[in-house]
Amino acid sequence: MARTTSRLSARAVATLKKPGRHADGGGLYLAISADGSRRRWVFLFRWKEPSQTGVGKLREMGLGSASTVSLARARELAAQARAQLAEGRNPLTVRGDERTIPTFGGMADEVVAALETGWRNPKHRDQWRMTLTTYCEPIRSMPVDAVTTEHVLSILQPLWSKVPETASRLRGRIEKVLDAAKAKGYRTGENPARWRGHLDHLLPKRQKLTRGHHKALAYEKVPPLVARLRQTGSVSALCLEFTILTAARSGEAMGARWEEFNLEKGIWTVPKERMKAGREHRVPLSRRAKEILSRMSEIRTGDLVFPGLKRDRPLSTMALEMVMRRMKVDATVHGFRSAFRDWAAEQTSVPREVAEAALAHVIENKVEAAYRRTDLFEKRRALMEQWAEHCELQP
Repeated sequence: MARTTSRLSARAVATLKKPGRHADGGGLYLAISADGSRRRWVFLFRWKEPSQTGVGKLREMGLGSASTVSLARARELAAQARAQLAEGRNPLTVRGDERTIPTFGGMADEVVAALETGWRNPKHRDQWRMTLTTYCEPIRSMPVDAVTTEHVLSILQPLWSKVPETASRLRGRIEKVLDAAKAKGYRTGENPARWRGHLDHLLPKRQKLTRGHHKALAYEKVPPLVARLRQTGSVSALCLEFTILTAARSGEAMGARWEEFNLEKGIWTVPKERMKAGREHRVPLSRRAKEILSRMSEIRTGDLVFPGLKRDRPLSTMALEMVMRRMKVDATVHGFRSAFRDWAAEQTSVPREVAEAALAHVIENKVEAAYRRTDLFEKRRALMEQWAEHCELQP
């Protein structure tokens, strides 16, 4: 016998493209607009007022967008509506009077799930989840419409002067969750996490950071650090040295997979999905960089070049920073890109565009970018070998 409910699967919900209503059963439908741009859940039922005769008029109740409301959640809402009908109550009227309000935690999880498909960097996703879970623990179980300015301040104030950058990002994420709740009809009025014209009167103004100035070691001090890293020999230390040698961003190195490397030709091809600029980037591998890869291949356990403690999981987002903290190095991992750039400018005669290409920087001049037909790979190969030789200088 065919099932009367639960006809759809999560995969079907994600892949269905045909416009119209697709039944899950029990009055629940996935409705897809004619152009495919809108995918939403609806509950269809018949309702007859006491003064009416016949079977009643067909009514439609929206249950939310399929991009933010999961199939399981839509079934829960449909089941609630069916229960209300069994009690002789109109679900549309009930929702107007006593609509089920999700918790802040539930709403936060929905927002992250909706946004994460557009994030290339797993670190970004992990940061969103961590901040909206750990720091927002006091309000996660609260109905999202009950969150007030006082609640937001109680979360932000302990962090505002100690970790201002984290606090500022957290505020923006809370604001986005509450905005999403308002868009879905769960809240009304002003957003209590809004900065301009609201929290800017209640919290001290943050000092603006100068963009692009990550704390960096002078390039003369890089060789002694590399020598200390080699004495350590841990996966994190090897990953940090590889990051320095390739002038890569830490996320690019920590997420490196064996399939990206052609060791015979000495090329690391970072796919566009993992690059900040969203463009594929080829990195020439120096002799020492290939030695590190050879060493990691001896302990290979999966697809990741620099695996973390758990199988098939990358190193922690803080792994490289922790190596530097233990060595009492007052700099950031990203700062080694600055050290490389300063070294290239002061100690080599390579043109500016070669050094910029090594850092995978986007060409800001549109005319220059239009005429650039090469990534200057062979010139960069010589440059990266020179950089590796500098990093190996005896302290």
